[in-house]
Amino acid sequence: MPIEDPQPATPQPQGAPDATTSTPARRAPRPRPAPAPAQPIAAPTPRRRAMPATGDRASSEQPTPPAPRRRAPRVGASAPTAEQLAEQRMPEPVAPAEPRPLPAIPRGISPANTVFVSLCFEGPDVYSTAGGLGTRVAEFTEALATLGFDTHLIFVGDPNKAAVEDRIGGRLHIKRWAQWISQYYPNGVYDGEEQKLNEYNNTVPYHVYEQIAKPAIEQGKAIVVIGEDWHTAEVVSRVSDVLHWHGVRNRALIMWNCNSLMSLHRINWGRLGYTATITTVSRYMKHRMWQYGVNPLAIPNGIPRRYLDPVDTAAVTELREVMRRGDPDRTFLFKIGRFDPDKRWLMAVEAVARMKASGKRVSMIIRGGIEPHGGEVLRRANELGLRVVNIEAKRPTSRQCIELMRDAGEADIYNLRFFVPEEFVRMCYAAADATLANSGHEPFGLVGLEVMAARGIAFTGSTGEDYAISFENAVALETEDPDEIVGYLTHIQQHPEEREKIRAEAYRTASEYVWEEVIDNLIGKLGYMARKQNLTFD
Repeated sequence: MPIEDPQPATPQPQGAPDATTSTPARRAPRPRPAPAPAQPIAAPTPRRRAMPATGDRASSEQPTPPAPRRRAPRVGASAPTAEQLAEQRMPEPVAPAEPRPLPAIPRGISPANTVFVSLCFEGPDVYSTAGGLGTRVAEFTEALATLGFDTHLIFVGDPNKAAVEDRIGGRLHIKRWAQWISQYYPNGVYDGEEQKLNEYNNTVPYHVYEQIAKPAIEQGKAIVVIGEDWHTAEVVSRVSDVLHWHGVRNRALIMWNCNSLMSLHRINWGRLGYTATITTVSRYMKHRMWQYGVNPLAIPNGIPRRYLDPVDTAAVTELREVMRRGDPDRTFLFKIGRFDPDKRWLMAVEAVARMKASGKRVSMIIRGGIEPHGGEVLRRANELGLRVVNIEAKRPTSRQCIELMRDAGEADIYNLRFFVPEEFVRMCYAAADATLANSGHEPFGLVGLEVMAARGIAFTGSTGEDYAISFENAVALETEDPDEIVGYLTHIQQHPEEREKIRAEAYRTASEYVWEEVIDNLIGKLGYMARKQNLTFD
């Protein structure tokens, strides 16, 4: 019920609005007697209530007195005077202390003022490598450390190795994460994937702030954090949140790099685009990502500078002679990669079968993975009448690999079922008439670039291989037709001058994609990012 005013109602002047209207008329103030001196009023003693007994004994504790009830204002009460308001004025707020200024960052991004942090599920351990991503982060971080940058690589590592390992003169810090979970999942980095992902997301951000960012920023350095692929999309946002909470987000450049189209539906693109700069590895991938409402920067992959070292010429000549089996016109082909339909293994096998059917002898060495598609590939080869020989070995040297090929005898396809040393792979690149890196979907095409560095001839697809110019430094295939492979092979074999031009130009192109050149490209993009967020280098 409404509270009635105990004061008698003042008569309303003629024409004044009724009290029930929304805007009451202003009353003239009534004269009041001078107030008596204020007397201190003793606080009333709260009335104690009897507490109910618990069992046979009443509780001796008294309840907390209730807060005094706030009375509703009297209807028609006058507003407080200025003097009364002055007595009730709150004290002036105290301004917070000025934050301690952070040290200035020296001019330009350099090893003296920048620390890199690479976040990735895969890494350099055999346990942690499932594809090209592990190779990318291992080589990228090694190149950064070699250039003098303090670099941290945090990945899901082998549970039987040291949790932390320093390399490259103590500048590369390898940090194996979630090892306590990996002990229960011995079959590689993606065994127990969701449990590892949860651990990674929850614990890595605080480690980055406490152990890396905080001490570096106190020394006047900037932080560059780069997450790789969908597994790190959430963690880079959380790293940004933690740095923002501690007031140092403006001293960090955070990037998220897309190497493949896998599981992109799991990414919160709005949040990721707000907390990090999105990048990818080719213009093809840039266009594929437009459908997600993002327009990433394109920063290519790289290769180690050692890939430009000359391949043993005598070993290359010997391997070529072994694979031709005494027939100088026999075609030697090579293909390596995961057994994935995107790699177009069936197209390669069909091309070999068509060459054999036309009377052209072919020897092809293949090295796939353990993926189920491999069974389909080998079964199709048998259906086409191709003779397949499986070659088993345990960690052979390059010399032993050549002897294994010599002892394998006559075949159309030689299926290597062992870990192939890097040196022998590069021999195959250089010795083969062509390496079939003919993927239908390739975010970047690292194999093609490795072939070019060995002065080989790469038959690439036409997706992410931005570096490939057909019949200049490679042969770019534009269809799924096996006859396209056969036709181009026939052409370059009939024009030896074309082959030599491709090999020479391929090597020159590969030299532009060594990691040192790619990192120079990256630093240019970091300068743009720093300008966008007002991170200045004094």
